Amino acid sequence: MNTYIEIIASNRLLCLRIGRESGCSELLPHGTARPKTEPDAPLLSSHGRRRRQLKVEYDKDDGVTPVKTEHWEPLDWKKQLGYIREMRHSRDAPVDKMGAEKCYDTEAPAQVRRFQVLVSLMLSSQTKDQVTAAAMQKLRAHGCTVENILATDDETLGKLIYPVGFWRTKVKYLKLTSAMLQKEFGGDIPDSVEGLVRLPGVGPKMAHLAMDIAWDQVSGIGVDTHVHRISNRLGWLKKPAKNPEETRKVLEEWLPRELWSEINWLLVGFGQQVCLPVNPLCSVCLNQHSCPSAHKKDLNLFTHTLKTHI
Repeated sequence: MNTYIEIIASNRLLCLRIGRESGCSELLPHGTARPKTEPDAPLLSSHGRRRRQLKVEYDKDDGVTPVKTEHWEPLDWKKQLGYIREMRHSRDAPVDKMGAEKCYDTEAPAQVRRFQVLVSLMLSSQTKDQVTAAAMQKLRAHGCTVENILATDDETLGKLIYPVGFWRTKVKYLKLTSAMLQKEFGGDIPDSVEGLVRLPGVGPKMAHLAMDIAWDQVSGIGVDTHVHRISNRLGWLKKPAKNPEETRKVLEEWLPRELWSEINWLLVGFGQQVCLPVNPLCSVCLNQHSCPSAHKKDLNLFTHTLKTHI
């Protein structure tokens, strides 16, 4: 008799039957239990204050009238967002304790606080929050102001921020940015995205986060590697995005503006604790049944199981 293989797939339940024509001899199930509840979480967040919303100014307008298109949004995004809020309710991720909102001196003058927010964002690029927070603590003890940064030699400044990622390059950017702030902005940071992205070492993500944290204004979504990765995994983009800036533009097309400030904080912490860059913890994620990436992971495991039993 010929051996036959029957594959049964139903949502997240995948089964492999291996047997002969006379009947099935083995059943290999693969799947996990669904969450007990699926709450309809409110979309408005209690995270932070209500921010003023601004028009994004740095995108160029080519004068072409946009073609009206049908509004698109991911199928299950509201439920997925509700589950992410549920998984983030304890607020104990590194970003919650050591993110840019926690790295400035709350007792310093407003202008100095804003500068320290910008510095922490510049140091955070490709650097873990724990390392950034330690560097900011040393900088603040040294005197983290525009004047002090300019008066500090490169070697000393490098020792203060080491071991943040690309610390030598960041020493150069800190000096250039501080000089530009002193010359053009009276020692304060710009109050627009357009002005912020002109500063050496400051990109769109940092600019939007600086507007939110330092100026209490919503100008756009701050998309870092966590937001970029998770948005792609959840299927929150029409098609996979190649970089964070592409992800930002797509998210801003459909995500309600009142969520723009919250989404970075939510997804960064979620990415630090559950949706890890390597080996994400899909088995404990409440979105495991609706996440395309989790389905793909299951299919890969199933394919491996199939090969080992043939």
